[in-house]
Amino acid sequence: MVFFKRELSPVEIFERALRDKQATRQRLTERLRSAEQALEEKRVAAERLAKAGASNGQLDRAEAKMQSVELKAKTLRAAVAECDEQIILAERGLSEAVAQRDRDRAANEIEAVAAAIEQAVPRFEIGAAALVDAVTRGRAVLNEASRFAADVDDIRREVLSAAELICWELRTAASRTRAGNINVALLAPPEAAQLPPPETDRQMIYTLNPLTWREGEEVKCVAAFTMTALPKALLPSALAHQHVDYLNARRVQTLMHVHGSGQQQSEPMPDDPALIDLDALGMQAEESPQADVA
Repeated sequence: MVFFKRELSPVEIFERALRDKQATRQRLTERLRSAEQALEEKRVAAERLAKAGASNGQLDRAEAKMQSVELKAKTLRAAVAECDEQIILAERGLSEAVAQRDRDRAANEIEAVAAAIEQAVPRFEIGAAALVDAVTRGRAVLNEASRFAADVDDIRREVLSAAELICWELRTAASRTRAGNINVALLAPPEAAQLPPPETDRQMIYTLNPLTWREGEEVKCVAAFTMTALPKALLPSALAHQHVDYLNARRVQTLMHVHGSGQQQSEPMPDDPALIDLDALGMQAEESPQADVA
């Protein structure tokens, strides 16, 4: 049975080289410690002989032994210094390999997003085409349905163009990330997602006058004869004062044939004298004049 040896990654290669250099330095350091200890012993012995008045031959032999050990210690010190330089280079190479690995991972994630978008685009295009076909297939097509189909087709073209652009931008960002020419947020831990505010309970209605109300810090304005999702808290007073009505009301059906659903209308200006403030209306004790819808 044949076993294939797995090829080591750059990070693994530098990690192994660093471990080898550190082990070599440890061995050299131990040998250097022994040599310096032996050198100190030879110095003490030579000094003792000199003080005792030993012969020249004895002193020569003692000095020769001391010089031999000193040369060995010097060689070992140079080897330790050289090993330290090699360790620094190995640590630098390992750091660069780890950084490149992280960049490659980030680039792969970016490219995966681009690939996922490209895979999803055909399904979106098929769904949009089926929706347009469902709206326009019948013989009798209302103007609203025709406009809806045209809007869907416009959105389809915009999405396809935007998808092509974002995929190109993502792949460009991936290439720059892999080369180390971009700061990638993917390398940072994601921030904790904040919970969205609770959804407002709404009712789809048809406006008979231009309306305004506040939702938190946002001011909403809707033109008359427009389908809109009104907060249910404002619905009772708006209905009571004839400023809105339900979509299935008979007069709403007539008004929609005359004015349409109002999706193409612009929002009323804040200083429009006909604008009805539903927030103020809800706090009023007296009824407001009924809307003229004739």
